[in-house]
Amino acid sequence: MLIRVRAVGLNRSDVLLRSGAYRGNNPSGTVPGLEVAGVVETCGSAVGSWQVSDAVCTRLSAGRYAEYEVVDERHWLSVPALLTLEEVASLPEIVLTVWSTIFQRAQLRPGEHFLVHGGSSGIGLTAI
Repeated sequence: MLIRVRAVGLNRSDVLLRSGAYRGNNPSGTVPGLEVAGVVETCGSAVGSWQVSDAVCTRLSAGRYAEYEVVDERHWLSVPALLTLEEVASLPEIVLTVWSTIFQRAQLRPGEHFLVHGGSSGIGLTAI
């Protein structure tokens, strides 16, 4: 799918990357950008879940501060109707991190509790 990027998220990884302090694997060098939101411009013949003009967002590898992105349809999420593209551009990194940690890795189930340390950060607030 070809996505016209309308908004990008700015998070701690981007700040660390630009300051030279990022310790993760960054194949793009010093180009920031992990989260984007935009609109589907075109779809390949194998794309089945999306249509032109759908609003989407995703978390990608670094280097995504671009006008357009070409990414497999499986990596995009739909944008909730109540949120703007600017608002949703900042969510994928945090929401996917919290979801994978709490529900996939720790397997939290209904009726169980968990303790959040540091509830003033983006990750902590989202977990709460």
